[in-house]
Amino acid sequence: MKKTLFYLLIIVILGSCGNSGNGELVGVNKNSKPFYQPDPYGMAYIPMGSYTMGGGDEDILYGQAHEPKTISVSPFYMDETEITNDEYREFVYWVRDSIARTLLGEALEEDYLILENDKTGEVYDPPFLNWKTDIDWNGEEEREVLEEMFLPEHERYFRKKQIDTRKLFYEYWWVDLHAAASRSNRYNYDKDEDGNMTGTGQYGNNIADRSAFVKREIINVFPDTLAWIHDYTYSFNDPMTKTYFWHPAYNHYPVVGVTWKQAKAFCIWRTQKINNYLSSRKGVSSVSEFRLPTEAEWEWAARGGFELNAFPWGGPYGRNHEGCFLANYKPLRGNYIDDGGLTTVIVAHYPANEWGLYDMSGNVSEWTSSAFNESSYNFTWDLNPNYTYNAKEDDAPVMKRKVIRGGSWKDIGYYLQVSTRQYEYQDSAKCYIGFRCIQPFLGRQKGDNPSKASRIYH
Repeated sequence: MKKTLFYLLIIVILGSCGNSGNGELVGVNKNSKPFYQPDPYGMAYIPMGSYTMGGGDEDILYGQAHEPKTISVSPFYMDETEITNDEYREFVYWVRDSIARTLLGEALEEDYLILENDKTGEVYDPPFLNWKTDIDWNGEEEREVLEEMFLPEHERYFRKKQIDTRKLFYEYWWVDLHAAASRSNRYNYDKDEDGNMTGTGQYGNNIADRSAFVKREIINVFPDTLAWIHDYTYSFNDPMTKTYFWHPAYNHYPVVGVTWKQAKAFCIWRTQKINNYLSSRKGVSSVSEFRLPTEAEWEWAARGGFELNAFPWGGPYGRNHEGCFLANYKPLRGNYIDDGGLTTVIVAHYPANEWGLYDMSGNVSEWTSSAFNESSYNFTWDLNPNYTYNAKEDDAPVMKRKVIRGGSWKDIGYYLQVSTRQYEYQDSAKCYIGFRCIQPFLGRQKGDNPSKASRIYH
């Protein structure tokens, strides 16, 4: 009798554990940790909203490159400033060090590789790079292994040993969601006579599995420092070529000479960097990605809440009430220094717009993720619109055009307007084009009171 009561009690307990919702629909994550998206360092919050994209001043060039259209945009974070030389240098150094550790791991694997999990004994295949061990660049064994990373002797300046920047390649993978979403590529779940998936797309394309949409990219990350010369023939910009990216005097100047592909690779690396940290320290699996803004997001952020004004500061003029210029560009009849700078200037030198964003007009133009088409305003949707095209190497040049916004230090005032559209080719690097990143806003839990971390340098 006692045994019977004991077994009945066990059954009741197990039954109550499996029915914690008392029969109600409660979902599967009610006991999980609350979601938290930290405020990204150095970014400003841009609220969702609707505005007239392309509206502003008259189209004085009659280019018909934009037709005003009311659209709506989701909230996101955006870098307060353009990515600086110092910040982009961190990316270059990471690529350099990862290549060095890979080479050293082949010869000194115990020092530069993590071969197994210390807690579980699981053997990693392939092993992970050991980032806790500092690279001994002057070590006898290390110098012999890393010799191939340096310039050959006949290419060195004054016999100075320098890294061969032509070898700084970053390898990454990304998912082509646009190709995956195409109806012609949708996976067919039909089975053959043996019960195996046919692996054929609904419209005949051979799509074996999801790996068909995972793309591999290998790209050199070093900026084109010669852009200061080749962009302006017969112009003495040689000093900028030798010093701009490396000299500490330009640490907080916007990085230039970066192609659209390099900017995209930077965003992917930045996403990887923060996600690796959060997963190892905070137990968070992932956070929203960093990416380039669409041109709709860029214009919404640049306006700073002002609906039909021409410039980010809200007025129709390039000066304030005291006669001071509000951006770094080519004022008047080419008096470059009248606004306080000859070429680029330190980021955040001029006042921010209402949402805390600096230099949305002037200093350097900025890459967006959008492909350029004169008619894209007409055929894109009015909710988070974006026309994009993943151009291949053998595609026609017209398919490689990407939208740049904001105008630069070499542009007249017309190109500083928030509605003005320009384009450049995705594989070109210019001394007047930089970029900044955004991070989509996923939401907040009730009671969150985030603090703002700014990276303004003065």
